[in-house]
Amino acid sequence: MNGAITEMLKRYDGVPDRKNALKEVIQEIVLCGLSRGGFFRKAAFYGGTALRIFYGLDRFSEDLDFSLMTPDPEFALAEYFPSLQNEAAAWGLNVDVGEKEKTSRSAIRSAFVKAGTKEHMLMFYGPDPLTDRIQTNEKIKIKFAIDTDPPGGAAFERKYRLLPAPYETALYDLPSLFAGKVHAVICRAWKSRIKGRDLYDYVFYISRGAALNTEHLKARLVQSGAWDADRAFGAEDAKKLLRARFGSIDYSAAKEDVRPFVRNAAALEVWSADFFMQITDNLR
Repeated sequence: MNGAITEMLKRYDGVPDRKNALKEVIQEIVLCGLSRGGFFRKAAFYGGTALRIFYGLDRFSEDLDFSLMTPDPEFALAEYFPSLQNEAAAWGLNVDVGEKEKTSRSAIRSAFVKAGTKEHMLMFYGPDPLTDRIQTNEKIKIKFAIDTDPPGGAAFERKYRLLPAPYETALYDLPSLFAGKVHAVICRAWKSRIKGRDLYDYVFYISRGAALNTEHLKARLVQSGAWDADRAFGAEDAKKLLRARFGSIDYSAAKEDVRPFVRNAAALEVWSADFFMQITDNLR
C-alpha cells in the first residue's frame, strides 16, 4: 500500500470501525483531487467533516459540504469530476463519481463518490474474517454537495493538508462554521429523525469558546424564512432561538442518532434541555 495512505490509517489505530476509517481516508483523497482541479478557487469547505479535518472534531462524519464563495447559478460541479477521479486512481482507488439528478428547484448540487467496500477494505487492511463477510456488491458512498446560492456574511480562510499529498483548501472560518451549525440546530427539519450530530457539534463549538458570526447566521436565517431581514440580530437573539429549540428535543432519540459516530458515548449522558440551555449562556 502507498506510504501516505498507511500513514493516514495510523490515525485510526485501535478504532474498531474500519469502514468509517476507510471512508474518512477516501474523503481526504476527494478533497485533494478537488483542490488539484481548482475547485477551491470558487468554493469553500464547511460542515461537520470540515470541522473534523481542520479543527479536530472527535466524531465520524459522512458527507462533504461546500459553498460557493459568491453565488453562481451556472456553476458546473461535473467539471471537477475528472481531476477527482484522476487523484483517486493515482492512489490506487477505483471510484465512480456521478452527479445526483435534481428533482426539484434547489441551489444545492449534489454528487456521490462510490467505491467497492470489499475491494478497498482488502486493499487497505488485507484479508480478515470481517472483510470476508462483506458482500461483493456493497458500496462505500460519500456524498458531496455544494450550495450555489450561499447566504452572505461568511468569512473564509486558506488551510493546508499534507496527506495524502500537500494541497490547499478554502474553508469557512471558525465563527462562520459555528453560524452554519447554529442555523442547523435552529432550522433543520428533523422530522422523525433527530440529528444528534448537530447537537454534538454544537457542544464542540461551545467547549472551544468559538465566537459566533452573527451576520452570517442572520443571513442564513433570513434565507430560511426564520428571521425578518429588516430586524436587527445579535447573539442574544440567537440564544433565544436556540433555547426554544432545546426545549422541544427528544434527547433519547438525539443520543441514538449520534452514538454510532462517536468513540466516547459516555459524553452523551448529560444531554438534556437544561444542559443545552445552560451551556448556551457561553455563546458570544
